[in-house]
Amino acid sequence: MEAINASIGFDQRLAAQDIAGSRAHAAMLAATGILTDKDADAIGEGLLTVLSEIEGGTFQFSTALEDIHMNVEARLKELIGDPAGRVHTGRSRNDQVATDFKLWVRDQLDATEGALLALIRALLTQAEAGADWVMPGFTHLQVAQPVTWGHHMMAYVEMFARDLGRMRDARARMNECPLGAAALAGTSFPIDRDMTAQALGFDRPAANSLDAVSDRDFALEFLGAASICAMHLSRMAEELVIWSSAQFRFVTLSDRFSTGSSIMPQKKNPDAAELIRAKIGRIFGANVALTMVMKGLPLAYSKDMQEDKEQVFDAADNLMLALAAMEGMVRDMSANVAVLEAAAATGFSTATDLADWLVRVLDMPFREAHHVTGTLVGMAEAKGVDLPDLSLEDMQSVHADIRKDVFDVLGVHNSVASRVSYGGTAPAQVRAQVARWKGIVT
Repeated sequence: MEAINASIGFDQRLAAQDIAGSRAHAAMLAATGILTDKDADAIGEGLLTVLSEIEGGTFQFSTALEDIHMNVEARLKELIGDPAGRVHTGRSRNDQVATDFKLWVRDQLDATEGALLALIRALLTQAEAGADWVMPGFTHLQVAQPVTWGHHMMAYVEMFARDLGRMRDARARMNECPLGAAALAGTSFPIDRDMTAQALGFDRPAANSLDAVSDRDFALEFLGAASICAMHLSRMAEELVIWSSAQFRFVTLSDRFSTGSSIMPQKKNPDAAELIRAKIGRIFGANVALTMVMKGLPLAYSKDMQEDKEQVFDAADNLMLALAAMEGMVRDMSANVAVLEAAAATGFSTATDLADWLVRVLDMPFREAHHVTGTLVGMAEAKGVDLPDLSLEDMQSVHADIRKDVFDVLGVHNSVASRVSYGGTAPAQVRAQVARWKGIVT
C-alpha cells in the first residue's frame, strides 16, 4: 500500500510551489484573524528554512509521508512545533495539490514561451540571411516550384508562433486559484480567497469548489499545446535529417549537434534531429495517458488524479530539451546555397511559371495552358533537358504564339521574384515578414 500510495518520488518537484502556496495561505489566515501573526510569522519563516533545505539537497524525503505536502508539513513541525499544525486550517490536500500543480504548469508555460521565442529568433536569423537563396519547394516530397530559403524558414516561424500563442492562451485560461476550495465544498472559515489568489499571481479565485479540486484541464491543455508544438519540431527534425543526407546536401549541421560512427569514419549523423523526432512520442503519449486517467472520473477528487504529474513532468522535460536542441541546430546549421539552387532548377520546377505566362501573355485559358505546358514538359523529358533548355522552335511546335520572352520566366530566380502576393516566396515578401516578426519577438 505504501508503494502504490506514495507520490513523493515525483511530486517533490512541486516543493517550491507547495511552499509558496502555504506561505500565502498562512499570511491570509493571519490577515483574516484565523491565525495569530506570531504563528503565521513562524510558519512563513519555517517554510523558507524547509525550502532552503530542499534546494540545498539536505532535506530527507520520506515515502511513509506519502507526498510533498506531508513531507513539508512534518519537517515544519520539527522546526517550529505546534504552529505547523495550524497551516492546514481552511484548506485540504485536494485544493493544495491543485494549486501546486497549477503553479508548476504555469511556470512551465512561461519557460516554454522563452524557449519558443529563442527558436523563432534563430529561424528569423536564418530567414533574413537567406531571403534570396533559391531552393526547391516540395509537394509529396517531389520538386514542385522554386522557393527561397528564407520563405521555408519563415514557414516554421509561423508554426512555432502559433505554438507560442497556444501556450499564452493556455496560461491565461488556467490562471484561476483553487486554494480555499478545501476538499470539495469550500470552508466555513472566513478566508479571503482573493488575497491568496493575488499573492500567488492568479487573476482570480476559481469560482466553483467542486471544479477547482477536480479540474486538470490546465494540464491537459498544456499537453495538447505541447503535442502540437512537438509535432512541428518533429517535422522540422525530419527535414533536417533528409537535408543533411549525402543525397540532398542541402544543409551542413555543426559538429556540436552531430555525432560520428563507431566504425565508419566518414559519417556525420544528425543524432540531435533524430532524437527530437523520437522523443516527441513521449509527449504524445503523455497527452493520451492523462486523458485516459481523467475520462471516467466522477466529481470531485479521486486518487487516480495522483497519476497526473509524472506524465506532465516527463512531457515538459522532453519538450524543453527538444526546443533547446532544435534552436541550437538552427543557429549552427549552414545552408549549401549552390546545392540548393541547383536542386531548385531540377524537376521542371518552373512549369507553373510557364503556364502562368501562357495565361497572362497569350490570354490562354488556364486548362489549355496546363495542357500546353504538360506537352512541353514531356518534350523536355524526352530530350533529357529542362524547360529552359528547349529552343523557341521546340516550344512553337507545340503552340505557335509562344514568344522568346517566355524564357524570362523560366529561371528559378525570376520565378521566386515573381511570387509577390502577400505571403509569397519573393525575397521582398520574405524580408517584409522577417521585419514584421522581428518587431514582435525582439
